[in-house]
Amino acid sequence: MELFYILVFGALAAVVAALELSKTSKDRINTTSAFNSFKNNYLLVYSLMMGTDLTFSLSQLISSAIFFGNGLVAILSGLLGNLLVDTFGFGPVAPFDAASCFLAIGMVIILTSWSENYGDPSDNKDLLTQFKGAAVAIASDEKIALLGAIQSLFEGSMYTFVFLWTPALSPNDEEIPHGFIFATFMLSSMLGSSIASRLMARSTKVESYMQIVFTISAASLTLPIITSYLIAPRKEKSGSLSFASSIQLLGFCTFEACVGIFWPSIMKMRSQYIPEEARSTIMNFFRIPLNIFVCIVLYNVEAFPITVMFGMCSIFLFVASILQRRLLVIAESQRPKPQEWTAMKERDAEAEPLNA
Repeated sequence: MELFYILVFGALAAVVAALELSKTSKDRINTTSAFNSFKNNYLLVYSLMMGTDLTFSLSQLISSAIFFGNGLVAILSGLLGNLLVDTFGFGPVAPFDAASCFLAIGMVIILTSWSENYGDPSDNKDLLTQFKGAAVAIASDEKIALLGAIQSLFEGSMYTFVFLWTPALSPNDEEIPHGFIFATFMLSSMLGSSIASRLMARSTKVESYMQIVFTISAASLTLPIITSYLIAPRKEKSGSLSFASSIQLLGFCTFEACVGIFWPSIMKMRSQYIPEEARSTIMNFFRIPLNIFVCIVLYNVEAFPITVMFGMCSIFLFVASILQRRLLVIAESQRPKPQEWTAMKERDAEAEPLNA
């Protein structure tokens, strides 16, 4: 394996470790012990389920060099796949065996310790009624429509990127360590998540810094276009990354860091702007055009040059940054002014003796 891969992975690992170890109380969101217990139980089962999905997807990586996932489990899955296939020569069956083990362990934990109450099914509304309510909410609140459009644009670019990074890094079918590179991407995503946790713990406005995140992510996906014009492509097959591919790899790591910032940030904005009782239905509304877009892209992936595909993703991300700016303006205009907050507190203080 080339030294370049190891250096990038090692540098990212060092930065992530430094950020996590240097966290203070100001960088952490305080939660109750009951919530922490629930969180740990949930994350254990979630990690096992993600491990099942990712190790299963690893078989696709081996056969078609396409693989997607997120989080620490993805890093372990990528490294595990590299170890099983490249080192021990277990072949494409090994990921299925690992996935089966993850699934079995997860099911045991769910059956023995999972006590989540999912509510009374009789209370569930008719599906058509839910979608009608979601449509009304989207039409009546511009913030919800903007947030859904932002998520669709970013996720559409992200899912398209999943299928583009392999041919971008190996245009002449170079033999690159896909599992190790994917693990590097997931380490970049962890870096982004660590940055996001610090920003949110310090009460930084999500709407403000996400404009920068979308702009950086748009710029990072333009690197394949820039390098194709500035650096002469290598026409013969080689066993190592070209200079252009090395630059692109760094840009892709930057994009994955933006992905790591995106997920916790978009979830916080959802909790602020979308009613909880209709949140899942509303977001499913925006997944319909997202899934249609991704299917169209995958169906026509060979019809356009890869630079065109990256350019399209960059445009979508830039539009997302513009919509994010619009969301910030609306949120700021609707946020109570300091004097209004003072008046509200005074009214609450006067009402407390009456309530008592």
